[in-house]
Amino acid sequence: MDNYEIHHDVPLYVISVAAQLAGLHPQTLRQYDRLGLVSPGRSIGMNRLYSLRDIGRLREVARLSAEGVTLSGIIRIMALEEQLEATLKELAALRAAVDGPSTALVVWRPQRRA
Repeated sequence: MDNYEIHHDVPLYVISVAAQLAGLHPQTLRQYDRLGLVSPGRSIGMNRLYSLRDIGRLREVARLSAEGVTLSGIIRIMALEEQLEATLKELAALRAAVDGPSTALVVWRPQRRA
């Protein structure tokens, strides 16, 4: 990583800046934090600090909300998206292991009795 590159997970933005970047009110960000929709980092003084990834997530919540999805629906959608992402990463790792040069995969299937 370049010395001047900002990683998407680094909490940098105070709540007022994050709210402006996400197009939301700071109180809305506090509510989303309480609901677990976004989990910002904390400064030494326990102030919320948002990353670029958090801001993207806030924008997605705002988009879904504008489409009429309830907050409980948004929570469920976000959980399913996270589960899908984790599953896809696991699948990619398994494919890499199977496609590796020295790995053999043997599938055993019992024969059916007639």
